[in-house]
Amino acid sequence: MHAVFRPMNRYIFLLTFFLGITSVNAQIHEIGVFAGASNYIGDVGSTAFVAPKDPAFGILYKWNKSPRHSYRFSYTQSTISGDDSKSDVPARVSRNLSFKNNIKEVSLGLEFNFFDFNLHDSEPKITPYIYSGICYFAYSELFYVNGEYKNGYQAGSFGIPMTVGVKGTLTENIILGLEVGVRYTFTDNLDGSNPANEKLKILRFGNLNSNDWYTFTGLTITYTFGNKPCYCAQ
Repeated sequence: MHAVFRPMNRYIFLLTFFLGITSVNAQIHEIGVFAGASNYIGDVGSTAFVAPKDPAFGILYKWNKSPRHSYRFSYTQSTISGDDSKSDVPARVSRNLSFKNNIKEVSLGLEFNFFDFNLHDSEPKITPYIYSGICYFAYSELFYVNGEYKNGYQAGSFGIPMTVGVKGTLTENIILGLEVGVRYTFTDNLDGSNPANEKLKILRFGNLNSNDWYTFTGLTITYTFGNKPCYCAQ
């Protein structure tokens, strides 16, 4: 399944597909990039929930259905890591494990603006917003044995993105945003603490009843295009 994430041109194709099926006579579109950093929350390293440290980047597309809500698609990738020596938990510091993993994520959902964000209003605009939906990500199934981490195989899992941010217009066609997006995942093995393979059950450690999380924090910059929308009941 991880092969789905490999070629970048597939995501470009998906964006083109979304653009092709929408009507520019009744909607306005945004396409842009995300740049920031990630952090992970699990059984290794710091327990801080938002502590961006590993570079993250991606692309995103929005289909604005009204001044208050948009459908949003994104692809984001990053390295995530944990280091027990940076933890504030004494037991983790004594254990002194560290790991790295790679996340490649696609996400689809709904973005809601707290204030009207009519992109064809000539006045400058700013609004807080929230975003949620569903994401799917590829990662490496890790396990820890004989004092070092091993890569088992490539795996994939679903998650729930929960994002808060604020955005505003820089020019008539450019929008800048700042956001923090937390992902609750349906796996407990981003850090190698709970390998899915039953043969590796003896190697499991940490809290096996709590799944892992990761967070993307950063800036979005998007370009708007499309005819003036008709925000009316249809």
